[in-house]
Amino acid sequence: MVLLENDSFLTELTRLFQRCRTTGSVYITLKKYDGRTKPVPRKGNAETFDPVDNKCLLRATDGKKMISTVVSSKEVIKFQMAYSNLLRAHMDGLKKKDKKSKTKKTKATQ
Repeated sequence: MVLLENDSFLTELTRLFQRCRTTGSVYITLKKYDGRTKPVPRKGNAETFDPVDNKCLLRATDGKKMISTVVSSKEVIKFQMAYSNLLRAHMDGLKKKDKKSKTKKTKATQ
Protein backbone atom coordinates (compact mmCIF):
# COMPACT_ATOMS: atom_id res chain seq x y z
CA MET A 1 0.00 0.00 0.00
CA VAL A 2 1.32 3.38 -0.97
CA LEU A 3 0.47 6.40 1.18
CA LEU A 4 0.25 9.46 -1.06
CA GLU A 5 -0.45 13.16 -0.69
CA ASN A 6 -3.99 14.28 -1.53
CA ASP A 7 -3.24 15.69 -5.00
CA SER A 8 -1.10 12.75 -6.08
CA PHE A 9 -3.79 10.37 -4.75
CA LEU A 10 -6.37 11.99 -7.03
CA THR A 11 -4.08 11.72 -10.07
CA GLU A 12 -3.33 8.06 -9.33
CA LEU A 13 -7.05 7.42 -8.81
CA THR A 14 -7.69 8.93 -12.25
CA ARG A 15 -5.14 6.51 -13.71
CA LEU A 16 -6.83 3.60 -11.92
CA PHE A 17 -10.20 4.59 -13.38
CA GLN A 18 -8.74 4.88 -16.88
CA ARG A 19 -7.00 1.51 -16.59
CA CYS A 20 -10.21 -0.22 -15.50
CA ARG A 21 -12.57 1.58 -17.89
CA THR A 22 -13.39 -1.38 -20.15
CA THR A 23 -12.89 -4.31 -17.79
CA GLY A 24 -12.37 -4.44 -14.07
CA SER A 25 -13.48 -2.53 -11.00
CA VAL A 26 -12.08 0.06 -8.66
CA TYR A 27 -12.87 -0.37 -4.96
CA ILE A 28 -12.78 2.69 -2.71
CA THR A 29 -12.99 2.57 1.08
CA LEU A 30 -13.22 5.41 3.56
CA LYS A 31 -12.81 5.24 7.30
CA LYS A 32 -11.99 7.38 10.30
CA TYR A 33 -8.27 7.55 11.03
CA ASP A 34 -6.85 8.58 14.36
CA GLY A 35 -3.15 8.26 13.54
CA ARG A 36 -2.51 4.98 15.33
CA THR A 37 -0.19 2.50 13.75
CA LYS A 38 -0.50 -0.18 16.45
CA PRO A 39 -3.72 -1.91 17.58
CA VAL A 40 -5.32 -1.04 20.91
CA PRO A 41 -4.51 -3.66 23.59
CA ARG A 42 -7.49 -5.64 24.88
CA LYS A 43 -6.35 -5.94 28.50
CA GLY A 44 -3.97 -4.11 30.75
CA ASN A 45 -3.02 -0.49 30.60
CA ALA A 46 -4.82 1.17 27.76
CA GLU A 47 -2.91 4.25 26.75
CA THR A 48 -5.03 7.34 26.47
CA PHE A 49 -4.53 8.56 22.94
CA ASP A 50 -6.20 11.78 21.92
CA PRO A 51 -5.82 12.68 18.26
CA VAL A 52 -5.07 16.30 17.49
CA ASP A 53 -7.72 16.53 14.77
CA ASN A 54 -10.08 14.19 12.96
CA LYS A 55 -8.75 12.53 9.83
CA CYS A 56 -10.10 10.25 7.11
CA LEU A 57 -8.23 7.39 5.49
CA LEU A 58 -9.14 6.75 1.85
CA ARG A 59 -8.00 3.60 0.08
CA ALA A 60 -8.46 2.68 -3.56
CA THR A 61 -7.54 -0.57 -5.28
CA ASP A 62 -8.17 -2.38 -8.53
CA GLY A 63 -7.09 -5.73 -7.12
CA LYS A 64 -3.48 -5.30 -8.21
CA LYS A 65 -2.43 -1.84 -7.07
CA MET A 66 -3.49 -0.19 -3.81
CA ILE A 67 -3.17 3.52 -3.05
CA SER A 68 -4.19 5.49 0.02
CA THR A 69 -4.21 8.97 1.50
CA VAL A 70 -5.01 10.65 4.79
CA VAL A 71 -7.21 13.76 4.65
CA SER A 72 -7.20 16.11 7.64
CA SER A 73 -10.25 18.04 8.76
CA LYS A 74 -8.73 21.30 7.52
CA GLU A 75 -8.40 20.04 3.94
CA VAL A 76 -11.63 18.05 3.71
CA ILE A 77 -13.72 20.63 1.81
CA LYS A 78 -11.10 21.17 -0.90
CA PHE A 79 -10.46 17.42 -1.23
CA GLN A 80 -14.15 16.53 -1.28
CA MET A 81 -14.84 18.93 -4.16
CA ALA A 82 -11.99 17.53 -6.25
CA TYR A 83 -12.94 13.94 -5.34
CA SER A 84 -16.61 14.41 -6.27
CA ASN A 85 -15.67 15.95 -9.63
CA LEU A 86 -13.38 12.99 -10.30
CA LEU A 87 -16.13 10.48 -9.47
CA ARG A 88 -18.66 12.26 -11.68
CA ALA A 89 -16.24 12.25 -14.59
CA HIS A 90 -15.41 8.54 -14.37
CA MET A 91 -18.72 6.93 -13.40
CA ASP A 92 -20.18 6.92 -16.88
CA GLY A 93 -19.52 3.22 -17.46
CA LEU A 94 -22.20 2.03 -15.06
CA LYS A 95 -24.88 -0.27 -16.40
CA LYS A 96 -28.45 1.00 -16.70
CA LYS A 97 -31.08 -0.62 -14.53
CA ASP A 98 -33.58 -2.76 -16.45
CA LYS A 99 -37.04 -1.37 -15.63
CA LYS A 100 -38.95 -3.82 -17.84
CA SER A 101 -38.44 -6.72 -15.47
CA LYS A 102 -40.03 -4.75 -12.63
CA THR A 103 -43.21 -4.05 -14.63
CA LYS A 104 -43.46 -7.69 -15.73
CA LYS A 105 -43.33 -8.87 -12.13
CA THR A 106 -46.12 -6.53 -11.04
CA LYS A 107 -48.37 -7.62 -13.94
CA ALA A 108 -47.72 -11.29 -13.16
CA THR A 109 -48.78 -10.91 -9.51
CA GLN A 110 -52.09 -9.17 -10.32
